[in-house]
Amino acid sequence: MSKADNMLSILWLLQTEKKITAKQLAEALEINIRTVYRYIDALCASGVPIISDAGHNGGYSLLHPFTEAPLFFDLNEQKALVHAAVFAEEAGYPFGTDLMNAIAKLKRYTNEEQRQTIDRHSVGFEVILPPQDPALESFLQEIELSVANACRLQMGYIKNYQLNVQTREIDPYGLVHWRAKWYLIAYCHLRGEIRSFRVDRIHSISRTDATFERPPGFSARQLFLTNLLPETDQQEQLISVVVKGRMQAITDLCGHWFLGHAVVERTSEQVHFRISEQFVHTHVPHFFLSYGKSIQVIEPAFLKERLVAVAKDLLDYYQSS
Repeated sequence: MSKADNMLSILWLLQTEKKITAKQLAEALEINIRTVYRYIDALCASGVPIISDAGHNGGYSLLHPFTEAPLFFDLNEQKALVHAAVFAEEAGYPFGTDLMNAIAKLKRYTNEEQRQTIDRHSVGFEVILPPQDPALESFLQEIELSVANACRLQMGYIKNYQLNVQTREIDPYGLVHWRAKWYLIAYCHLRGEIRSFRVDRIHSISRTDATFERPPGFSARQLFLTNLLPETDQQEQLISVVVKGRMQAITDLCGHWFLGHAVVERTSEQVHFRISEQFVHTHVPHFFLSYGKSIQVIEPAFLKERLVAVAKDLLDYYQSS
């Protein structure tokens, strides 16, 4: 085991035993007794209140108040960490190996009863997300480290579905995971503004010698959401969309990541949205068609026409092919 693992093991043994000798610690961990002395000194230096009693019945023990401190996670805390790790792993968390090592260590240093309980709760808890590209892991790791250390990056980026790769210098401010995709929020020196970039469209990335200063209080999540949702002070650019349909379909519409923010009023079988006209023209028709006959657009009239046009275009496409 590593030094850190051995020191944690010593701390655990001291936590569970009233008093234990250096020889007993050495035998339990299968290490040299001199190594035990060094680890004890290191723990004391880090602030752990270890008491050393000399003599025939001597040994090491922890100061009583410290043994009652929440140094180790209780059962519910351990279970929550294991469940969170499942989410993180499925989302393509870039430090998955370290995460699994931490969970293994957590189980190793808990008691047998708690470990069996954690395993029972883990068996029935699973998460299904779209498969993640393994190639993203190295990019995400580099970005996370550069965000933490305020290191400027040079990035090769493929915009939308173009073939050419653009080279940009960016100051990475944060990573956002949204709808099974990772996004990098960064100041783009080419455009002179803060932008979001899909990590799966990054062709190459490397650290430069330059550093940057992150804006105080900056939230990558907040900026990302602000760019997604319509501005509330531009109500004149929003139009009314009224839809009726089956109760479950209306509930699903109101729970949509975007439409849910645009609800003005709803009943069990009808909902009134205020949405940007551009979004109604581009995204809404295709999305509404997926509900088939379970919903019906009441207004605006042009949205009904768009639904007919999109459906006819699909019909023509598949009939011609």
